[in-house]
Amino acid sequence: MKKLIIAVFAFLPALAMAAGGNVHLDEADYDLSDKASLQNGAKLFMNYCSGCHSTQYQRYNRVAQDLGIPEDIMQANLNFTGVPVGSLMENSIPEKGAANWFGAPPPDLTLVARVRGADWLYTYLRSFYADDSRPFGVNNLVFPSVGMPHVLEPLQGTPRLETVTRTVDGHEVQTPVGITADGNGEMTAEEFDGAVLDIVNFLVYSGEPMKLERQRLGYWVLGFLAIFFVFAYLLKKEYWRDIH
Repeated sequence: MKKLIIAVFAFLPALAMAAGGNVHLDEADYDLSDKASLQNGAKLFMNYCSGCHSTQYQRYNRVAQDLGIPEDIMQANLNFTGVPVGSLMENSIPEKGAANWFGAPPPDLTLVARVRGADWLYTYLRSFYADDSRPFGVNNLVFPSVGMPHVLEPLQGTPRLETVTRTVDGHEVQTPVGITADGNGEMTAEEFDGAVLDIVNFLVYSGEPMKLERQRLGYWVLGFLAIFFVFAYLLKKEYWRDIH
C-alpha cells in the first residue's frame, strides 16, 4: 500500500503538466529527418527561449553534430553563455531571481516534448493572446493564466482573442473562437506557424536524440529475426524428421 501511494504521488506532477485549457490541439506535422527545420528550430529556440529555459541534458557539440551545424558556427552564434562547446546547454538566468520574476523558475525543456506532446507544444506556442489583466500582458488558451511572456510576439505580432457571444442557461457567455495577429510581426501567419513547428521539431529531437537511429536499427533487428526464423524453422524440421 505504501508503495502504491508513493507511485501515485510521483505520477501527480506528470498529470499536472499534462493539464491544459481543454482546447483542441492542432497536429504538429514535424519531421526529425528535416535538418533545415531542426537547424532553424535550434536557432529560434536559442534566440527566443534559452534566455530563461535550458536544455541542460543536451550538449552544444552533440546538437551541432546531430543537426549538421559546424561547431565553430554553433559556438559563435548559438552559445550565448560562452562555455566550451562540449558543455551542457544550461542557461544563465539565476534560479532565485527567476522565481521572483516569474513566480517559479522556468522549467528545463529537454524532455518537454515527451511530457507534453508535440501537438500540445505546437498549439500552446500559437495560443497566446493579449490580456491586460495578466502580469506580462498576455494569456494563453491552452495554458490559462500562463506565467510567461509571449516571447515570439516580435515574429507573430500582437495576437488578439476572437470571441462570439452565446447564450448558456439564459446568460450571455463570451466563447473563444480563434486568435488573430495584428499583422505587425516580422512573419506572416503561415511563416509563424512554420517557425513554431521548427521549434517543436527541435524540442522533439531534444527529448530523444537517438530516435531516428533507434528506428533505423529496429529495421535491421527485425530483418535479422526474420532470417533467423527461417534457419530456426529449417533446423527444427531437420531435428524432427527422424522422430516422425
